[in-house]
Amino acid sequence: MRIKQLKHHTGAVDLRIDDWELLPNQHWGVFSTHSHGSSLLVAVLAGLEQPDAGDIESKPEHIGCVSLHEQQKLLDIELANDDTDFMDRIDYGSTVEALIKDAGCTDEELESLLEKTDLVALRQRGFRQLSTGETRRLMLARALATQPELLILDEPYTGLDIAHRATLSELLNELSQTMRLVIVTSREDELPEFITHIALFDESSLSQTMTRNDWLNHPLLEQMRALSESRSEALVELMASEQKEDQYPNPRVIMNDVSVEYVDANIFSGVNWKIEAGQHWQVRGPNGCGKSTLLGLIMGDHPQCYSNDITVLGMKRGGGETIWDVKKHIGVVSSSLHLQYRVNCSALDVLCSGFYDSIGLYQQPSAKEIKLARYWLELLEMEGLAKAGFRSLDYGRQRLLLIGRALIKQPALLILDEPYQGLDFINRKLVYHALNRIASANLTQLLYVTHYEEDALSSIHHFVDFVANDDPAEGYQVKIYQD
Repeated sequence: MRIKQLKHHTGAVDLRIDDWELLPNQHWGVFSTHSHGSSLLVAVLAGLEQPDAGDIESKPEHIGCVSLHEQQKLLDIELANDDTDFMDRIDYGSTVEALIKDAGCTDEELESLLEKTDLVALRQRGFRQLSTGETRRLMLARALATQPELLILDEPYTGLDIAHRATLSELLNELSQTMRLVIVTSREDELPEFITHIALFDESSLSQTMTRNDWLNHPLLEQMRALSESRSEALVELMASEQKEDQYPNPRVIMNDVSVEYVDANIFSGVNWKIEAGQHWQVRGPNGCGKSTLLGLIMGDHPQCYSNDITVLGMKRGGGETIWDVKKHIGVVSSSLHLQYRVNCSALDVLCSGFYDSIGLYQQPSAKEIKLARYWLELLEMEGLAKAGFRSLDYGRQRLLLIGRALIKQPALLILDEPYQGLDFINRKLVYHALNRIASANLTQLLYVTHYEEDALSSIHHFVDFVANDDPAEGYQVKIYQD
């Protein structure tokens, strides 16, 4: 496949490739210093969008694609087909099994795909019941069901726990023997050994191609680390200048003998957890163990928070407070919020919505709030996109805006559930360094989830670990400790 003089523009993103040849015996890694063009690149390569100009010669007939953008599209379809209003139960969407079969595989192929992607136990689970990592595995199974000649994977390891990242690497190595692979990533250590060549993109265009060995010794990585550190200092300085007096009760959160059960499973039980002022916590555990569920109890997004003994910021669940009474003091970044943020308000309005905890902006912000939001746009290098619609932006810029939305109001608690998803190298390092500094300065309190050891923050010394019981029906043990 050869791409010549390609130009494409959509929303706030441009893509340009002068000349790029992908030979049959090559597997490519795509590394982007900025993610703005990578999602558009994936869409063009996969044939999901037709370029404005240029040629793509010798393009494979069958191309599979796994991307966060395609995941969002599937959610939109599932939400449009939600029949909860016509049923005597909640419609959690199409089952894993049905979604893979809809992609075009036979019953025999289905069993193999379920096994390869570790979805056998989840085959009857509804789409909207899946964790982030489980959803990523489903998207891979759907792509493989099309029997592609070329498989394009956009951040394939995102949301996967350590065990499933290792399993995915083994599977990709196996697939590389029978099909060509293109892997788009922002993490330098997520390029499998079979990758032979690297395509390096700047903000909008292909800037260099090189062999894998040349890339491993490239000076650009260190330059980008230094750039992200300097930007994070400016972000923390802005937060420090707006810091408010702490008027929140201590402990911040109290959970007494908390449990969550579904009809078919016990998720966890007997959780006793106190979050004292000044403590930052990391929540760890495998995909589907209940990490997001535990955080949902704090946010008030999980229905069983009212059947448990939980106090958040001095307000006892079920004691007459509204969800909004609590949420106005909490900042949240999560895959679930990102998927729910489906309105197309402007980038400036997304940041301002953080002051009101709304998805979209439905009241007039003050002049001071607008001024602060513009400062944040400048820090995020998006000042020229103030009027751009949220849905027109690439996934990485959307995620940056949602991080800014969570931080802008200086929340008492900042809940970060896989915050780096979709971020390019520079912005991932920017957010990482900023969070470490924010925690060190106690500008807010962090509740932090990540599956990557390299993303552990040195400022966090308190941990919640989910450990599997011997009997899967008993769910997970939740162990709470300080290092």
